[in-house]
Formats: sequence, structure tokens, C-alpha cells
Amino acid sequence: MTEIQSLYLEESPETTLTLNFGSSGSLAQQIQQGAEVDVFMSASAKDMTTLKDAQLMNDDTIKNLLGNEVVLVVPKDSTATITSFDQLVDPAITKIGIGEPSSVPVGQYAVDVFNFYNIMEQIQSKIIYGKDVKEVLTWVETANVDAGVVYSTDARASSNVKIAATAPADSHKAIIYPAGVVKASKNNDAAVAFVTYLSSDAAKAVFEKYGFTIL
Repeated sequence: MTEIQSLYLEESPETTLTLNFGSSGSLAQQIQQGAEVDVFMSASAKDMTTLKDAQLMNDDTIKNLLGNEVVLVVPKDSTATITSFDQLVDPAITKIGIGEPSSVPVGQYAVDVFNFYNIMEQIQSKIIYGKDVKEVLTWVETANVDAGVVYSTDARASSNVKIAATAPADSHKAIIYPAGVVKASKNNDAAVAFVTYLSSDAAKAVFEKYGFTIL
């Protein structure tokens, strides 16, 4: 998004574009509480639906932009021989990092995958919950956990982790990144223009470079 921000400001230098990163659930809560936000981009269709149902979004501006994959990562120097999520039951794996499911979409997807493999009960005591996917990735990078569940794009952006397994598409809810204009925006025209830009060829090229799937 910072790369897209630079590209967009070259085309629209009169725009002030401020990015606020956080877990989708936390950002949605901020909007519900009246935070001044023009555009909401979520890593979860669920959080967008929550705002839409609360009549806080301009519905006709919402676009499903991107897709992603859920992966299991281990520290780069790990000697663990995990090749599938169901191997997390191995006693050698004592700490597993995932996002807090109530507010972090990838945490929700992780629980979906664990239930798909019917291992949630067996590994529950090993799970450590992070405030967002970046925290989980940092834990894996620093070997503070034996394994973690993140997005494919996060794993690809780090040189300190390796992907041990990719979750089957049917093991979790579809990963969709929607974006739309917040109804309370005081900069509606500029917000609509930016959401439209996120579907442009220039923006798509950036997203694809980082491993996202274009919807």
C-alpha cells in the first residue's frame, strides 16, 4: 500500500493520502466508534459486511479486489520437518503463533484450517495469539514460536521464514480483500477516486508483485 500510495500521489499530487495499518477487526471497530476514515480496505469480507450491515459504508463503492493463501511458516533455520498442518500435533512443536481470531482474519482462517484437519483440540494448549499477522510473523522470524500461520504474501516478504505448508483452498473461508468508501467520509469524491485506482493496472501490478491474487 505504501508503494501504491507513492504511485497515486504522482498522479494526484493534490490529494493527502494517509495510511493507517491494523488488523481488519480493529480498524472496523475504530470506524464503528466514529474515527475519521475515508476508505476501508479489509483482509476479511466479514469485517466489511459488519460495517455494511451497520450502514456505515457506501455500498455501491465496495469492490472485492484481492485474494490470498494461508500458509504455515517456520523459522528459516528450523530443523522441523513439517510439511502439513496436521503435523502440528507433533510433541516437538510446542508453540504455534496465530492471530487473535476475534479481530484478526488470518487467525479466523487458521482456526478454520485446524478444524478442517480436526486438530484444534489437540493443539489448543500450544497456541499463542497475536494482535495482528505482523506480530505472528515476527515471532516466527525470531524463533519465539516453532511455527505460525500467516498469509502467503507475508511469508514471501520475509527472508527469515520458510513456508512449510499451504492450506488447501477448501479448508477455510475464501480470502477476499474488499475496499470501499466510508459513508461518513468528508472527502467522498477523493475517496471514490482512490478506491477506483486500486483496481487500475498500475495498482494490480503492485499487488501481483507481492503475491496477491487479483479478483
